[in-house]
Amino acid sequence: MNDNNVPLDDMPELSALKQAALSYVTEAFAEAELDGLDSDCMAQAALFAAFTELVATYGEEAVAEYAATLADKIRGGAFSMVGALKH
Repeated sequence: MNDNNVPLDDMPELSALKQAALSYVTEAFAEAELDGLDSDCMAQAALFAAFTELVATYGEEAVAEYAATLADKIRGGAFSMVGALKH
């Protein structure tokens, strides 16, 4: 799972496929918002779907190890739009 360790603020370095996938997810969030769904509900559903897919692909232990690294990435601003704009 090392190739999935790219913070969102390194967007120019993401592969074209990852950029396309992120575009699909962003579009789904926008469409859901237009349909009146709460963004928090969408985010939690997206996380559940993402972790379900990762576990199916890599197994529980590998995904648990990956998830254990997320706290530091979150605190470091890897998923913050403000943090991404500063870099």
